[in-house]
Amino acid sequence: MVTIGMNYEVREGKADAFERKFALVLEAMRALPAHARTELFRSVGAPGRYLIVSEWHSREGFDAFIASEAFHRVTDWGASAILAGRPRHEVYGADTSPSVPTGRCPVAHAAR
Repeated sequence: MVTIGMNYEVREGKADAFERKFALVLEAMRALPAHARTELFRSVGAPGRYLIVSEWHSREGFDAFIASEAFHRVTDWGASAILAGRPRHEVYGADTSPSVPTGRCPVAHAAR
């Protein structure tokens, strides 16, 4: 099991759009056998700051998801319309394979 923390800063006035898009991404994630569960948290002190905590049965399953075309389309959309900055992803689980270094956003190329 591996837990991924995905940190997002959302542009002012775009929180509802981000949350709607997250619901669509969550729906797709639920269909993946490697996905265990995901929760979205919104900061009380900074309403545009979000944390998505996602649990996966394997690091490879998460890596496959973020390499998917569907995830890249969502990331491109978010980068241009919704996000105030580049997302930051961190690995919290014991499975720390070197495919995506801890603390670096694995979709940085998609957000450019």
